[in-house]
Amino acid sequence: MVSVPVMTTSSYGWTGSVLHIDLTRRTWRTEHPDPETYRVWIGGRGMAGHYLRPHCTLSWDDPSMPVLLFAGPLAGTDAPASARGCIMSRSPLTGAVGDSSFGGRFAVELKRAGWDGVVVTGRANALVGIHVSNREVWIEEAAPLREATTDLVFDAVEAMMPGAGVACIGPAAENGSRVAAVMVDRYHAAARCGLGLSLAAKNCKYLAVRGSGAVAVRDPGALREAREDILRLTAASPVLQGQHGISRWGTGALFDLMDSRRMMPTDNFRRTRFMRAGKLNAPAYGKQYEPHGHGCAGCHIRCKRIVSDGRALPGFEAMSHFTALLGNADMETVMEANELCAQLGLDPVSAGATLACKRELSGEDYTRETLLEALGEMALGSTLGQGARHFAKTCGIPEASMDVKGLELPACDPRGAYGLALAYAVNTRGGCHQRAYPLSHEILRKPVATDRFSFSGKARIIKIAEDTLAAVDSLAVCRLLFLAASLEEYTKAYNAVTGEEISGNDLLRAGERICYNERIMNSLNGFSARDDDLPLRFFEEGGYSGGGVDIRPLDREGFLRARERYYRIRGLDDEGRPTREKTKELGLEES
Repeated sequence: MVSVPVMTTSSYGWTGSVLHIDLTRRTWRTEHPDPETYRVWIGGRGMAGHYLRPHCTLSWDDPSMPVLLFAGPLAGTDAPASARGCIMSRSPLTGAVGDSSFGGRFAVELKRAGWDGVVVTGRANALVGIHVSNREVWIEEAAPLREATTDLVFDAVEAMMPGAGVACIGPAAENGSRVAAVMVDRYHAAARCGLGLSLAAKNCKYLAVRGSGAVAVRDPGALREAREDILRLTAASPVLQGQHGISRWGTGALFDLMDSRRMMPTDNFRRTRFMRAGKLNAPAYGKQYEPHGHGCAGCHIRCKRIVSDGRALPGFEAMSHFTALLGNADMETVMEANELCAQLGLDPVSAGATLACKRELSGEDYTRETLLEALGEMALGSTLGQGARHFAKTCGIPEASMDVKGLELPACDPRGAYGLALAYAVNTRGGCHQRAYPLSHEILRKPVATDRFSFSGKARIIKIAEDTLAAVDSLAVCRLLFLAASLEEYTKAYNAVTGEEISGNDLLRAGERICYNERIMNSLNGFSARDDDLPLRFFEEGGYSGGGVDIRPLDREGFLRARERYYRIRGLDDEGRPTREKTKELGLEES
């Protein structure tokens, strides 16, 4: 155990320290980024992208490829829902920038320990765990935990280091699955992009962080005012805290909405309506399992639902993908599949989508036993465990994979919301609806409703939303809060915490820089317009027709015109690549 030096200069919000760990040499050092670096990149996703760019063209499993875990400047303060963190590396699944937001208490413990982020490089010569307790850092042999499920890892680390925030991998990552997740604090996950495999490539089973310090706040009174504004707005939001909202039912509250809009991906996106959905919604789970609420550190929404036996109810994505996408109507099978994903360390979205691809190609339905067996097979590094694109290609029918850039699509069908279709195609990490979250205005009608069956105006909306959410991910705040609050309220919280004097537009500009930096990295790795596209199924086949709703195939020409407008607004060339002029304008000539 070795202590590393403490930064002596004072700062607010940020600690001013980044921990670098080289697992090959089993050494560590402290970096003190200059204040301008923090102002430009904010924290979370922005800071992670700043550190990734110099290494972004390395293979995902190169020992020099960093795995980056960063908190935001609001973590550890009273700013609502600010306990999230970001993990980033080059995705083993897609080859693009891979990042995932995660909850729990890990980010708060990291800040209380005196660190804004951790940069992990190298590869240990044996399986290890990383321990950080304030300014003490040590590496623990983890051979007894090889192939251990995540619950056993959390139990073991809790016994060694009570109260720590813990991020760990399960057997899926150790066995080479490219859809492996990083599980955090037992009930949370950095699920997307296969980043569990990135940690496994370092021979790192877990990171445990515990802190006893406090995060300095420049103006506590102003932070209290900002907090009250945010809490008032969320309390008035039916989506967040209403009778049928997320605080009562978890993200499963969206299940009925997707069903009613005929946007529930069914049978591997061949249809958009699952006729048995009405008996598999969040209230049905609530009646059957009587869960209690659980949330990230300091969050008042508490969107996780935990049942008496310790299992978590599935979130909306797993709830949908393990039913409609696979043709399964058994609720307990969904519970078991969701729990098995958590224990093995699998992304339930990618897992469900890959199994749906297999079901379409084989023509065989799943039973409870065969579904769980297939998930177990995924965790053994099989062809299934490499994701839907690889599996479909291996079978000689690549068009059966419903993905963008290799990342499997979540539980919202793009034929029912055209902004969603554009957002899926153009975002930097692949098949993801949360990069711009067009469901907010196309489905939830927040802040104002837009025509979900039109591309008109969507290019600009998507670009602005991407910039906004890049800033949100860099503040490391829960995106759900932005169904009620806005950057205006969180700018006030940011200024109160850090002592900076910036506007919401300044944060938006930072978000633009962060998105463009990711575009540059993807371009350096060969991504272009050919990757900013959707599977042909969505342009050639319709979905549900009936009940007054007609889900038609997407208009290919309309989609391409919208993408062209997006490129122009984003400052990209005709092939979706960064331009020298925009790169210079944003100060991104060098990372």
